[in-house]
Amino acid sequence: MKGKYYIQGSAAISPQESFFGSFTPQMPVVEGPLNRLRAKEPDYSGFITPNNLRRMSRVLKMGLVAALKCLQNSDIAIPDAIVTGTGRGSLQDTERFLHNIRDYAETALNPTPFIQSTYNSVNGLIALQQKCTRYNNTFVHRGFSFEHALLDGMMQLAEGRADVALVGAFDEMTDEHFYIKSRLGMWKTALTQPADLFTSGTTGTLSGEGAAFFTIGTTPGIARLDGIRMVYKPSRQELHAALESFLAQHRVAVTDIDLLISGQNGATRYEQFYQQLTRQFF
Repeated sequence: MKGKYYIQGSAAISPQESFFGSFTPQMPVVEGPLNRLRAKEPDYSGFITPNNLRRMSRVLKMGLVAALKCLQNSDIAIPDAIVTGTGRGSLQDTERFLHNIRDYAETALNPTPFIQSTYNSVNGLIALQQKCTRYNNTFVHRGFSFEHALLDGMMQLAEGRADVALVGAFDEMTDEHFYIKSRLGMWKTALTQPADLFTSGTTGTLSGEGAAFFTIGTTPGIARLDGIRMVYKPSRQELHAALESFLAQHRVAVTDIDLLISGQNGATRYEQFYQQLTRQFF
């Protein structure tokens, strides 16, 4: 996609101390007995009124406040577009609504958990809070959700429909969802700290949660975004070919790259993709 796009501000709520001040990467700690990284949530009272705070689930609070903090850091009140991605949406409210169906035998149900369980509830809250009546969209494409949100935001800028787009992603981990995924072998069974992920040699990884938002625009900011490429379920050869063509498209040599950030997470099932790629190219 042609054009120059810039990140003008950001904010994140994560298992690291990433919300206030100048962010310095830290090694988070799993506070057992489960392999679960919990988000370090800030004091929400400065962003959300007490009445609303009591009604909102964790992911709604994390998503809304991370977005508001991002706009604050960018010195922007009302973005021209709000685009987000989520892999699971509001699990807590979904579970609460399903429990109510069972407990009340499908009668006298409280509609609030159902309303807040919809995937676009975070977007709606941001728009209501900032009185933003322009483009608003949520992508729910599992592991590709944030990438599609970012691509959509770039398209809004490229087509002249927006000068500044708020782009973000959010997901939470509940006790029930953690248990379900553990039955499917998603998490490591022995207690493992993040520092030991790549040396454990065991299947599964650690669960996490959080929310991150960025404002992107066409005026110079803190970083320039030159391109994005998504490849769905590639073979090793297809993945390598996609990387080569992507770099060639942007006239970048492998030797020009100073920092590589990958999604390697210690799950032995997928290690081969990362190891082969980094050995061959980096």
